[in-house]
Amino acid sequence: MNNFINNLERKYGRFAIANLTKYIIGLYIVGYVLQLAPSSVNFVHLLSLNPELILQGQIWRIITWILIPPESFSILIIITLIFYYFVGNTMERTIGTFRYNLFIFSGMILMIIAAFASYFLFKGAIPASAEELPLYIQYFSFSFSTYYIQMTVFISFAICYPDMTVLFMMFIPLKVKWLAYFYSAIILYDCYRALQISNYFMIAAVVSQAINLLLFYLSLGKLNHLRPKEVKRRTEFKKNTQMRPKGITRHKCAVCGRTEEDDPNLEFRFCSKCNGNYEYCQDHLFNHEHVK
Repeated sequence: MNNFINNLERKYGRFAIANLTKYIIGLYIVGYVLQLAPSSVNFVHLLSLNPELILQGQIWRIITWILIPPESFSILIIITLIFYYFVGNTMERTIGTFRYNLFIFSGMILMIIAAFASYFLFKGAIPASAEELPLYIQYFSFSFSTYYIQMTVFISFAICYPDMTVLFMMFIPLKVKWLAYFYSAIILYDCYRALQISNYFMIAAVVSQAINLLLFYLSLGKLNHLRPKEVKRRTEFKKNTQMRPKGITRHKCAVCGRTEEDDPNLEFRFCSKCNGNYEYCQDHLFNHEHVK
């Protein structure tokens, strides 16, 4: 997989967007401004990733859903975006600009694919609500957003820096891996609640980002030891490696015959004045008869 990504980077690396996290946060700010505008009463419904309306001609939704912020605006979200900027920049410096771009955009593409796939699979399984919009259309607005993409960015950061300590809520020191476990628990709980209300679209959104996270993990080479070629190489190495037969020692004194098995602390040296490879223990190294 690394070879494939390296080939892509050689061909298209020049098109990678440097400091991508800054632009993503800029899009969130635009989204918050639109939410505050008087004419944006149905802001989420106008820009959300809705396959049914996209198929009816509202193709702008394929892109505009990125403008929808992961959470509503508050003081806490400002701290979250600052932290997200730190995480994103650190990831870009760690894996490189092109690979970070690939991780973000593949997450977006997988989210779009999941939206269309779940629309065709589960549209009929979710009944219409008593309100103006069918229930499955309302689910689209909340399920397919950048929320889970942001979550996977942080989890990928935890994979790279599990023991880094950050200040949770600005004053609680925690290792990044524990925050990742906490975020993962939130995602699993969201899936549980989604199953209770038959929101299969949210499940599809989570699965799409889980696939993206798995691809990122594979690109790090952490599962190389499970590759068939690597398993075969290790097996052949063990088979061809000749182990020392039982009873054969590394050292043996030419005078007394003692070995390292008699005394693990015993030291052995070869004599440079003897004609041949004669080894002596520390007790006979200087008082033996030289072999000529």
